[in-house]
Amino acid sequence: MTEDGGGADLIPGLDDVPRVPAAKARQGKAAAGAGGGKAPKKGARRPAEERPVARVAVDMSLPHLDRPFDYLVPVELDAKAVPGCRVRVRFAGQLVDGFLLERVEESGHDGKLLYLERVTSPEPVLTPEIASLAREVADRYAGTFADVLRLAVPPRHARVEAEAVKDAAGEEPAAEPDEGGNPWLEYPAGASFLTALAEGRAPRAVWTALPGPEWAAAIARAAAVTLRAGRGALVVVADGRDVARVDAALAAELGEGRHVALTAELGPAERYRRWLAVLRGKARAVVGTRAAMFAPVADLGLAVLWDDGDDVHAEPHAPYPHPREVLALRAHRAKAGALIGGFTRTTDATVLVETGWAHALAADRARVRRAMPRVRYVGEDAQLARDAAARTARLPNLAFEAARRALEDGPVLVQVPRRGYVPGIACGRCRTPAHCVACQGPLALPSSHAAPYCRWCGRIAGDWHCPECGFFQVRAIVVGAKRTAEELGRAFPGVPVRTSGREAILERVGPERALVVSTPGAEPPADGGYAAGLLLDGWVLLGRPDLRAGEETLRRWMNAAALVRPEGPVVVAAEGALPAVQALVRWDPVTYAERELAERREAGFPPAARMASLTATPAAIRELLADARLPDGAEVLGPVPVPRQPGAEGPEKERALVRVPRAAVPALARALKEAQGVRSARKATETVRVQIDPLELI
Repeated sequence: MTEDGGGADLIPGLDDVPRVPAAKARQGKAAAGAGGGKAPKKGARRPAEERPVARVAVDMSLPHLDRPFDYLVPVELDAKAVPGCRVRVRFAGQLVDGFLLERVEESGHDGKLLYLERVTSPEPVLTPEIASLAREVADRYAGTFADVLRLAVPPRHARVEAEAVKDAAGEEPAAEPDEGGNPWLEYPAGASFLTALAEGRAPRAVWTALPGPEWAAAIARAAAVTLRAGRGALVVVADGRDVARVDAALAAELGEGRHVALTAELGPAERYRRWLAVLRGKARAVVGTRAAMFAPVADLGLAVLWDDGDDVHAEPHAPYPHPREVLALRAHRAKAGALIGGFTRTTDATVLVETGWAHALAADRARVRRAMPRVRYVGEDAQLARDAAARTARLPNLAFEAARRALEDGPVLVQVPRRGYVPGIACGRCRTPAHCVACQGPLALPSSHAAPYCRWCGRIAGDWHCPECGFFQVRAIVVGAKRTAEELGRAFPGVPVRTSGREAILERVGPERALVVSTPGAEPPADGGYAAGLLLDGWVLLGRPDLRAGEETLRRWMNAAALVRPEGPVVVAAEGALPAVQALVRWDPVTYAERELAERREAGFPPAARMASLTATPAAIRELLADARLPDGAEVLGPVPVPRQPGAEGPEKERALVRVPRAAVPALARALKEAQGVRSARKATETVRVQIDPLELI
């Protein structure tokens, strides 16, 4: 950093940051001991004798300042100022945080440099591997280095940092895995995959797991083989419940103290304690949610991502990196193995197989048929059974009879797409959807005896009348999990009904007879597996206005059906001619993913093509596109208005999509980042939200 603290002559657009007062600037010049050849005044700071220049990544997210700056290391901080440590520096008159990237002998700047103000912590929390990975991720997603570091390095906890980490793992190698009950022997290529890991090679596979609970044990076995070979393992899963399953499997496979689990529920102190254990090499295996994709595992030998299609993996903070891309980059850079698995296969994973980056890893059809449940479908327009109980529960005869027989052997899982009681209502006479008179939000019923309320603004609509016909009674459009549980309780008297959803998620259910009503993603595993499964209201999932509706529906169905015992009955309420239903019946997600990818390739949709989403006011989008030198073949779609969220204020925003061929995505990211830098340098008042490969395009 230049000595004047502003550097406006070198850094365009820095005038928006407060300057150093003139007196302090002159004082800084007198104190700087670099250059000039004059003897330093008494009490003046002197630079370190060896490698006196520190390159610092300043915690500033302005795109035109996305580069390291040079500072002098004072002699009193020489021992503490190590690469990777946290520092405080003066930047344009302000004290800001930063990371010391490296120390060099000379600076490339002609002017005098400011000194480091202090070393916040001598702990080298930013390893060279993570620093270079963060730089590549920032460039890949048209973001800034500072934004990626906020995701990669957790906030400092001084008390935890001062603690001595217990050396639970020691220096002993991991125990030799017991070959008895090896879940990878169920797959023709499973043994060779483990052999490659044991030999220190870098096998990469897209894994279609067999239904059942053995997926966690399979991941633990692969991690154990990797650790036995002297390398580290990193496992990323969707949520805390999956972390707990893999955590238990790793503890059984490796023993206590040889791995750590990283989740947000731990709290900042415990999470930082475990993260430091990984950084300091006391734990060589990590399992966690998406933030763990940047965990500083030393000598990474295996990167695992489970259920990569789950939307929970999508990072909500800039620059919005996806663990699939980050882990693929880490595996490539570290020459490590990669395992992307799930009960289904996404189109993105299918691209990895088609391009040869990874190989398919799946069981043969005979083994799949022995492990899969027996799936049957019933159309949405099918008549309900004549039994009054079946009509009360809104169950077709096939589903009602399957549940009644299965309850004699154990619990039955009922998946309902919507939470709540009745999340959508309409006029009881003309079926016009009911909306709030204040904000036009959808009306819903919280219980059987409550008045309708608005899901957006919360206004009670007890006096609602249909604007079309004047009728005052309502009917349900969509029935939620609570109402379904209530109906099933009346249809199956004496059978316990339990719910699992957003408000309260069940961790596990026992083998006793019960009806478990769950929303997608909240299904608890059952001891010994469920006796049957009912997948209701399939039209709600399949009818969503989303490019991934069919793929996501199949994923949610198969994740629920995988909890049912082998050859147990599963009934799905959807039309049998739909490709997603046929894939579920055959338990063939690979063919479905290949077909879906071929159709998207014809239409030019992701992942066959790549897209960038630009969200801002119309003027800001036009300005950014005018500044961007888009690559050849880029196509701008839109912009179109963005629906305003309830209670949102400010100007109307629009969204534009920029579509390019897959090979042109680096050029697209570079062009958008440069355009963002130009707007930042001229102090544009509005920031354009740029997302590369957004999860939702509609």
